[in-house]
Amino acid sequence: MATYHIETYGCTSNRGESRQIERALRDAGHYRVDGPEDADVAILNTCTVVEKTERNMLRRAEALDEETADLIVTGCMALAQGEAFESADVDAQVLHWDDVPVAVTNGECPTTTPDVEPVLDGVVGILPIARGCMSNCSYCITKFATGRVDSPTVEENVEKARALVHAGAKEIRVTGQDTGVYGWDTGERKLPELLDRICDIDGSFRVRLGMANPGGIHGIHDELAELFAENEKLYDFIHAPVQSGSDDVLEAMRRQHHVEKFREIVATFDERLDHWTLSTDFIVGFPTESRSDHELSMELLEECRPEKVNITRFSKRPGTDAAEMKGLGGTIKKERSKAMTELKMEIVGEAYASMVGDRREVLVVEEGTADSVKCRDPAYRQVIVTNATDRGIEVGEFLDVEITAAETVYCYGEPV
Repeated sequence: MATYHIETYGCTSNRGESRQIERALRDAGHYRVDGPEDADVAILNTCTVVEKTERNMLRRAEALDEETADLIVTGCMALAQGEAFESADVDAQVLHWDDVPVAVTNGECPTTTPDVEPVLDGVVGILPIARGCMSNCSYCITKFATGRVDSPTVEENVEKARALVHAGAKEIRVTGQDTGVYGWDTGERKLPELLDRICDIDGSFRVRLGMANPGGIHGIHDELAELFAENEKLYDFIHAPVQSGSDDVLEAMRRQHHVEKFREIVATFDERLDHWTLSTDFIVGFPTESRSDHELSMELLEECRPEKVNITRFSKRPGTDAAEMKGLGGTIKKERSKAMTELKMEIVGEAYASMVGDRREVLVVEEGTADSVKCRDPAYRQVIVTNATDRGIEVGEFLDVEITAAETVYCYGEPV
């Protein structure tokens, strides 16, 4: 778990994005501190409305770079003029708003609420199905807080999901440190049964499966892919963090999979599903990562072409074995992160561009900016619909849309 400091500049939209970032960080077990000097990571949400503002943002970024161990820059200036921070020699990760929460976690498993109770946030129901994990990753501090996996029964989780649906949830997010190992503490692999039972609940809603390590889901990936293909309530989406394309690095990380297991999972979902989203994570600059290891990661990214990619520059967490390793220099990590981010943006942009002209049924999950709404298609890709008020569109409803345009990490839909 990390401590964070966040500063927000600019309009109401930026403040709303910061609230969402903080909500995700709190859900993952991180907590806010008052100043950057006490934080593991500082987050600067920037504005770029006029030239004077840009200069102020650069000065503030330079100051935060001196005051904190890790700096993340996001917001409008980061997206429009991200190269300005590198030109100013600011050592920061420049990220889209949506990528900030995962970057803060340093590739670690997320945590859940302390009592593992569900939460309803608008029309999104967050359902932690278990606490803890079965991994022993050398870089992860979360395991010290959560311990080994402790799985409530399938019936208990189904009842919690039913209560969320009755309370108005239209999207249920099945979460945990590692959803793929749900039930392992009882000697069974219970995730497919749980998802099937949740989808049997009466009502019109969708279910998103949260992070599942490749080592956890490899033994059930055939069953899961078949379940996804048969059940329309399940978003055709998996988040399987591979972390590296090098088996040598994965062994140093003490991950419970090799690259070939990840490839087999991806191939199985490719065979069973026509339109689905692969989300994965890479840690760049792990202490043992050589140039050739990094190239293997780049090759795996190019080969599997995930539609959502979380890239994290390695940073040491106190008390972990990786913290004792001799690390790589910041310049190396920055260069490798930049190269991977550029490839990621190309791949993700192509995925969204390929949707233009298609029709999709989407679920409206939350309000956006400037009278827009954020929606999710059956593969959990983000679709923005504008002029929501004039069109009488409300959060929680399903719409048929035609995809009319695409940006790098989302597309636009027109109701049909």
